[in-house]
Amino acid sequence: MAADLGELLVPYMPTIRVPRTGDRVFKSECAFSYDSPESEGGLYVCMNTFLGFGREHVERHYRKTGQSVYMHLKRHVKEKSPGAAGGAIPRRRNGKVFLDLELNRDFNGDEYECEDEAKLVIFPDHYEIPLPNIEELPALVTIACDAVLNAVSAYKKQEHDSWEEEIQTSKHSRGLRQLDNGVRIPPSGWKCQKCEMRENLWLNLTDGSVLCGKWFFDGAGGNGHALEHYKETKFPLAVKLDNITPDGADIYSFDEEEAVLDPQISEHLQHFGIDMLQMQRNGTENGHHNTDNSNDARPRVSEWEVIQEAGMKLKAVYGSGFTGIKNLGNSCYLGTTMQVLFSIPEFQRAYVGNLQRIFDYSPLDPTTDFNTQMAKLGHGLLSGLFSKPPIKSELIEQVMKEEHKHQPKGISPKMFKALISRGHPEFSSNRQQDAHEFFLHLINLVERNSAGSENPSDVFRHLVEERVQCCQTKRVRYTHKVDYVMQLPAPMEAASNREELIAYEAKRKEAEENMRAPPEPVRARIPFTACLQAFTEPENVPDFWSSALQAKSAGVKTSRFASFPEYLVMQIKKFTFGVDWVPKKLDLSIEVPDFLDLSRFRGTGLQAGEEELPDLAPPIVLPEDTRAPEIDESAAMQLAEMGFPLEACRKAVYYTGNMGPEMAFNWIIAHMEEPDFAEPLALPSFMEPATSMASPGLAGTPLDNQPPEESIAILTSMGFPRRHTVQALRASNNNLERALDWIFTHPEREEDEETSDALSDMADTTEPNDNVFSNANTNSDSTLSPDQDPSGPRVKDGPGRYELFAFISHMGASTMSGHYICHVKKEGRWVIFNDHKVCLSERPPKDLGYIYFYRRLSSR
Repeated sequence: MAADLGELLVPYMPTIRVPRTGDRVFKSECAFSYDSPESEGGLYVCMNTFLGFGREHVERHYRKTGQSVYMHLKRHVKEKSPGAAGGAIPRRRNGKVFLDLELNRDFNGDEYECEDEAKLVIFPDHYEIPLPNIEELPALVTIACDAVLNAVSAYKKQEHDSWEEEIQTSKHSRGLRQLDNGVRIPPSGWKCQKCEMRENLWLNLTDGSVLCGKWFFDGAGGNGHALEHYKETKFPLAVKLDNITPDGADIYSFDEEEAVLDPQISEHLQHFGIDMLQMQRNGTENGHHNTDNSNDARPRVSEWEVIQEAGMKLKAVYGSGFTGIKNLGNSCYLGTTMQVLFSIPEFQRAYVGNLQRIFDYSPLDPTTDFNTQMAKLGHGLLSGLFSKPPIKSELIEQVMKEEHKHQPKGISPKMFKALISRGHPEFSSNRQQDAHEFFLHLINLVERNSAGSENPSDVFRHLVEERVQCCQTKRVRYTHKVDYVMQLPAPMEAASNREELIAYEAKRKEAEENMRAPPEPVRARIPFTACLQAFTEPENVPDFWSSALQAKSAGVKTSRFASFPEYLVMQIKKFTFGVDWVPKKLDLSIEVPDFLDLSRFRGTGLQAGEEELPDLAPPIVLPEDTRAPEIDESAAMQLAEMGFPLEACRKAVYYTGNMGPEMAFNWIIAHMEEPDFAEPLALPSFMEPATSMASPGLAGTPLDNQPPEESIAILTSMGFPRRHTVQALRASNNNLERALDWIFTHPEREEDEETSDALSDMADTTEPNDNVFSNANTNSDSTLSPDQDPSGPRVKDGPGRYELFAFISHMGASTMSGHYICHVKKEGRWVIFNDHKVCLSERPPKDLGYIYFYRRLSSR
């Protein structure tokens, strides 16, 4: 028999591998579905790629790859027989089989026991070899099987890599020198002191400088000014500004060239006016319960009860569209967002409707493919396979005759979260996150992965008309930008119970001074109309440069809708920072309407009697620096020896940031035809204002979006035209990674050559793919289709009348803690999704929501 098995496996031996260090073994979940060893058909693990497949999907992998040998894992879960000792260790048939495989379902170990079995299956004949079978199998096969069975599951390995990475204490933390220069960092409004970028900002812990990071650092944009500052000053430590929490912060040591710990970070931040220890969280880290029993937490306790509809007998619902999503630990922000998105027909059609096509054309490793994992998640939520009602009492006789099958509770989005959070400093962590930020992050991923196919995120995409007016000359400029979310202010001063709030605040201060218990909290009640009015109010434009005066001046901006999206996403701006850097959520109630008409907020474009601001770009003022530019002369000489002019070589080295002769050589090749190629390097401190290259009526390109030469050189060295490269960098706010994505998704067309620069995207770093366009009085009946103008914004205009169909609510004191749930209107009924629990809502708390989702009413 042993010889027979050996001969049987000989043809397949070259395809059987032993897992190496770094290999991920997916032995608890299918790559295409939520099948597991506990599923009826078990799980098949490929003995070459170590990917897992359910019974319905293993044949697809065999046909695509030709891999024939799979390990079939099956777990049988049964109720303990009557009289079994409580607390006994679950009985297993094969002791080593699922050594590191956790139970996927919520079983009580005192009531259930499991039996595990494993076997090798050879396709296409489905020949089965039971395991363990050590004496009869070839040694290599035995070793490979044993390694797979005892390997750490892919998810546990990833959790270890993502959340338990060993970070060392910096050698500079104990004796860090901090300058007494009076610098105090405000809680918001930061920008790089050298290039005015507003993302990926780092605070130097020695002198308080706020500067941007490198473009490739943690995937965010930047021009490397924080690193340049270190090279100039040798001040070693910097902290990322938007990641400061009560538990710590992201700290980087330029000297040690790695992320580090700083045990004195609280004191070092206090030096600049940031009191991180007061950023207390009201709510536990697991996102389920608020356990803070202090008086300050009392208003949040009420909020938790109201939003979760505590105390009401909620009826559970099952079937298609009523599947819950398990909380992986602070992943409720993900679960609620995905529940809402997959209640939208366009998302259902794009992913679940194209399920077979997406699966058939998926890459060899489907766990790394965004569209595959979106389709998998959507199918899991909509199929009803993972939302079946418990067996009714009438079927008790049938249950007694059959093996009891405990019903699963929702789906676990481990594979999905691992993919979409990869490389992101926040979403890859185990911390609570902002659902609004995650929504924008997901839309960005949908945009990137929808090239050449239906883009479901277009239903949120709309144009905002921004009208900027110079206060001195009264002249105006109209621009359009693409947006996905309507951010609605919450003006506390407009509260209808303002007198009650003032009285409460006085009592609270009095109680604090006399060390007495605070009074019962009062929640602000703000009219929805006041929020809309605040949205349309003019706001000051910081650092406004008037092209009419050719100088900085006071400017105001107002925003209106240039087009209305099919689905309107509206965020209530509840979260803010106090002057002491303590993040807080405003305790307020807004009676958000079920039906909304925004028609009166449509933009009008340039009006009769209004005079436009001249189409001039502001002067480029570079910081005064009497020192000669830093140039690696040895690299310049290497290039000069190849026959290029020395001055051209020096410019190449300078503009590529001293990144080496190879990069400078690529710059030379890309710039050889320029008339000033061989002229000496000159860095003027002032450049006269110039007329914009845009067509008449188009806004001039802002100063802070002019791409740096070194970024242009990197992209042109890859073979992309300089003009297209500049356009891509402008569209991505000078982020090289996003610029590459833009180039691949926006192929250059000859007919666009004269206008493409003027129509370049202006990326807002907080939202994906924003665009700036010229004055245009948008017709309310028009539809801007991507087929009509590929270089323009993909927006579909229509009436501004909407109906509320979903909202996400947050419980807790800040976005860094608490819990998210969502309510979705399905079949005329409100349904509450609270992690894996799905019930009919009795009293949806529409006045306490955080993000609201409206669908356009059809025209009749």
